[in-house]
Amino acid sequence: MLELPATPVMIIDDEAHLRITAGQTLELAGYEPHAFERAEDALAALTPDFPGVVISDIRMPGMDGMALLRDIRERDPDLPVVLITGHGDISTAVTAMRDGAWDFLEKPFAGEHLVEVVRRGIDKRRLSLENRTLKAELEAQQSAPGPRLVGRTPALQRLASMAQRISQVETDALLFGETGTGKDLVARAIHERSARGGRPFVAINCGAVPESTIESELFGHEKGAFTGAVERRIGKFEHAQGGTVFLDEIESMPLALQVKLLRVLQERSIERLGSNQPVGLNIRVIAATKVDLKAAAEAGHFREDLYYRLNVVTLPVPPLRERREDIPLLFQHFAVIAANRSGLEAPPLDATGTSALLAHDWPGNVRELRNLAERYVLLGVTCDYRLETLLAGDEHEGGEPSLPRQVELFEKSLISQALARHQGRVSEACAALDVPRKTLYDKLKKHGLKAEDYRQSAEP
Repeated sequence: MLELPATPVMIIDDEAHLRITAGQTLELAGYEPHAFERAEDALAALTPDFPGVVISDIRMPGMDGMALLRDIRERDPDLPVVLITGHGDISTAVTAMRDGAWDFLEKPFAGEHLVEVVRRGIDKRRLSLENRTLKAELEAQQSAPGPRLVGRTPALQRLASMAQRISQVETDALLFGETGTGKDLVARAIHERSARGGRPFVAINCGAVPESTIESELFGHEKGAFTGAVERRIGKFEHAQGGTVFLDEIESMPLALQVKLLRVLQERSIERLGSNQPVGLNIRVIAATKVDLKAAAEAGHFREDLYYRLNVVTLPVPPLRERREDIPLLFQHFAVIAANRSGLEAPPLDATGTSALLAHDWPGNVRELRNLAERYVLLGVTCDYRLETLLAGDEHEGGEPSLPRQVELFEKSLISQALARHQGRVSEACAALDVPRKTLYDKLKKHGLKAEDYRQSAEP
């Protein structure tokens, strides 16, 4: 079995006995200590994305611990720095915590306490690096042209590769996948990456259009073709000229209309209702279904000849449970979109939140995940950003919250984040939110918020 390398820990102190003692304690705990007498030497050895923790004495000749902290914060603000203080240096340590130190150790400290502080720091560092990797992957995928198929699992990569290949040839396609897997996004990706990318993409949900009007919606009609047809109307197929028609939930299309669709696919022309004049079409048709069309055809619920006409190229769109490694990446992708749209910020997921994501079965697939990410950004503050609470639906009673309740939670979230940004200073929060001081105090009382709770981290 391949053994993973021990996590490195930097120990910086001008006292040799402390470096030796702390190093032995950490080594026995399974870490890899790197001891330095001078802060300058430690900085020279510090690599980008250092996976461990830095422990440094505050009082040292040359560069002291506070100067080291400031330098590391400029290089990598997520790297945990633990400062060692002597008796009487508590006020300095609190200042250091306010300036970004992860924790501090007061001499003399027990070996067990040292190991526990390092363990927590390394857990934080691992999450920070994972989030950094996810962010880099998102930025790389978002720089690609057209709709993005976000993910790195083999299932998603196969889908992306097939979509790219199909986009380069002139053929109709059938997408098969459960509800919420993103079949519409795949269809758009094929369209945007093809030579038709600059032309219309017309999406039609066959299950949402009334059966009495679907033929007119698809093929259009002439003036006087039926009661209420007061003028000529161009149908969806004709409107998509030169582009792509996406027929979602095609299993819901009436059998009588399936005959006409088959003729459109074969002849590439339509006739508007009330007209005998054919209109030539230059389109690609992408259909999508969540049912087994072959079984539906055998049961008489779908035309067999239309099934075989659509089944030239079929792309299976995998459910989320078959690409679990993509879930954290997708969640962050949707959270970034929600944060940009709302102007709110949400903390990155911790290990507990990530575990909750991976343990969920995701019956609603990507659509369910996107909704959760949006709720995490908008309503997460109401449950301390505990993802397991949001997943369980316990952030509010009685199922989906009413509109007034959602507005109330959104307002509370905005006020809370403004106070956090301005460290509880009411006058600055009022200016940022553009509300009078009395109004803000009234809302603080209404939501059970206290400005002083946001000052604790900023005061010694």
